[in-house]
Amino acid sequence: MNAWADNPAPVLEAAFAGIARTRMADVPLCNPALRVEAVGFRALADGHWLGVMVTPWAINLLRLPGAGADWPATAAGGRHVWSLGSGDYEFIVAEEESLGVYHLCSLFSPALEFPDHAQARLTALAAVQAVHGAPLEAPPPAARPTGRRAFLGLGR
Repeated sequence: MNAWADNPAPVLEAAFAGIARTRMADVPLCNPALRVEAVGFRALADGHWLGVMVTPWAINLLRLPGAGADWPATAAGGRHVWSLGSGDYEFIVAEEESLGVYHLCSLFSPALEFPDHAQARLTALAAVQAVHGAPLEAPPPAARPTGRRAFLGLGR
């Protein structure tokens, strides 16, 4: 298992670009308008890294082990729930020879609805910001009109 002391974005981009050129080349579910890009990766308070990986075939939230931080021992293909600022998220455990073990949470798979890379990148940035935020709360119930005039918007 790799443990990342520095931002893993450049290594992730190189690894996934290699996958795009080889295993995913000419796969019909790939969006030719998208390229490989690691978006918004940062170290969290627990020492692990979190960001979004944009590829022509999917857009995934990725979590990678930080150097010196505890990492769950779950086999590839297993699942692990991570608590983030906005709630709990189920990640799939993956392993890539050049990266080691990492966890992914699918956001878009396939990523065919994006007309260009710029929109995919903006979506990835919004996703990173959203998962770090506070959980969404239900809006308060709307006040019920107290009479016919209020119901019609004419006051009380």
